[in-house]
Amino acid sequence: MSHVAFNEPAPTLSTAAARTIDLRKVYGEGDATVAALDGVSIDFAAGEFTAVMGPSGSGKSTLMHCMAALDNATSGEVYLGDVELSRLGDKQLTTLRRDKIGFVFQAYNLVPTLTAQENIELPLAIAGRKPDQDWFDTVIDTVNLRDRLKHRPNQLSGGQQQRVAAARALVSRPDIVFADEPTGNLDSASGAEVLGFLRRSVDDHGQTIVMVTHDPVAAAYTDRVVFLADGKVVDELRDPTADGVLEEMKVLSSTAVVGTAAEG
Repeated sequence: MSHVAFNEPAPTLSTAAARTIDLRKVYGEGDATVAALDGVSIDFAAGEFTAVMGPSGSGKSTLMHCMAALDNATSGEVYLGDVELSRLGDKQLTTLRRDKIGFVFQAYNLVPTLTAQENIELPLAIAGRKPDQDWFDTVIDTVNLRDRLKHRPNQLSGGQQQRVAAARALVSRPDIVFADEPTGNLDSASGAEVLGFLRRSVDDHGQTIVMVTHDPVAAAYTDRVVFLADGKVVDELRDPTADGVLEEMKVLSSTAVVGTAAEG
């Protein structure tokens, strides 16, 4: 495991799949103002698996939602490849989310009346596109759901439902997949299934994945962990281990406690 100063450019396998420049997200007004993101500038390399971690309220989910075009930043820039999101109209953003971005929700977000296969193909069906059969087969075999395609969500385990959700995010071959606590509702065995699938999609198929997680074990599956605190990027680890991530989280938590005590 190696430390990398957070203000150095991360080693990239090609170009940045997504990046932010001085990104700020402010809620409230006057004395009630809260800066969920406070000047975040960061690159996410194409073909890498990155975890975003930090204490509760550090801005992890806000960063992901702004980068996935699910929320608007107060100021700053978000790029997906070379496209700056704030320059796009609503229709263009809808198309970008559909064609360029995959999103894996913690709560699965499957349609209960559809089979696993229908759920996986839903974004393509909405877009009026047919799945690439070879790629569909690759995703299904990677996620190990071949014998569950005709089952509805209530006939699947939690781990299987989350793998369906992950396959749905990948089947349209998006430029980047954002995963928001994808193992948060799963037991350790099911979580390992999902994380193994995400890892293989990066290693074998060059997918780019950014995952918010609080779990050091989940973070150890990634190439790089970015740490947020108080809406700022404060550190990162490359080639992380669970123990190394846990140590970093302890430092961040103790710093947050000290800061709160000093303010009081």
